Amino acid sequence: MKASMAMRSVRSALRSGSSSSPSHFLRRCYCSESVPERKVAILGAAGGIGQPLALLMKINPLVSNLALYDIAGTPGVAADVSHVNTISQVAGFMGEDQLGKALEGSDVVIIPAGVPRKPGMTRDDLFNINAGIVKSLCIAIAKYCPNALVNVISNPVNSTVPIAAEVFKKAGTFDEKKLFGVTTLDVVRAKTFYAAKAKVPVSEVNVPVVGGHAGITILPLFSQTTPKSNNLSDEDIQALTKRTQDGGTEVVEAKAGKGSATLSMAYAGAIFADACLKGLNGVPEVVECSYVQSSITELPFFSSKVRLGKNGVEEVLGLGPLSDYEKEGLEKLKPELKASIEKGIKFAAQS
Repeated sequence: MKASMAMRSVRSALRSGSSSSPSHFLRRCYCSESVPERKVAILGAAGGIGQPLALLMKINPLVSNLALYDIAGTPGVAADVSHVNTISQVAGFMGEDQLGKALEGSDVVIIPAGVPRKPGMTRDDLFNINAGIVKSLCIAIAKYCPNALVNVISNPVNSTVPIAAEVFKKAGTFDEKKLFGVTTLDVVRAKTFYAAKAKVPVSEVNVPVVGGHAGITILPLFSQTTPKSNNLSDEDIQALTKRTQDGGTEVVEAKAGKGSATLSMAYAGAIFADACLKGLNGVPEVVECSYVQSSITELPFFSSKVRLGKNGVEEVLGLGPLSDYEKEGLEKLKPELKASIEKGIKFAAQS
């Protein structure tokens, strides 16, 4: 009886277009309905984000093959994760000479590779190290799986996504519909903080977050939150906005120099990858926020709600009505986001 109920629950989740509730890939069960075989590759799988992300993707019933890659430590992570009794087959790859094999045939590539943020560091401080890592990985993606959806987690996302785009353009493989900056953690935080303040069930909350993925470039649109709450003041909204923008710093400081947001980032990365897989499989109305090539502002890259489908981005959705506070925030973020984009493009051209 319990097994049949669980099966019906998974089937229902697979039909659903909403990825706001990720509970279906947190169940230890199998789905008898036919879904396409999908390969997911995680680049940086032995790191602080990569390991929990590998576990979350292993228990996602939409993943049939999971390739875990890093410069060291991946055989152990792969062996550990492979013991989880779900349907996906796991393989570990280590070192540059195995990168191509890890990528071949991938439908979705997730990139959490790079160094984490430490106390006092901004995402921009990470640029020189992580920019080079992302560039080299994207050169390999262009060669071995040019049609894959690429989910960039490596910070600073505001710059690393433009770097990836330039690499793919140089290789002749760029498809703006298939390159994503993963900003889902900003949405996850905004939902969590709003629900606690408004005293509403967090599972029912939806908050669009637009702009970029660092500091003031993160703009949660609390005026568009559902369900609406009338008991929050302007000061409350401003405080929630600031906390969402500073969420990464909050974790870095709480870990006292011994880490950054790894577990929550892995969770957010798994939610977005799941949405990509649903879109590829033809599930209708899959909508998530993501940092993509965009024309909804004058900036070439911008995070907003996007509709995902069989080709990746099916539609970049507009900003919708903004409050005066949000309009002000939008204008404030543009110069900083513009500078980050230009920095990424310049790095890709010079190096």
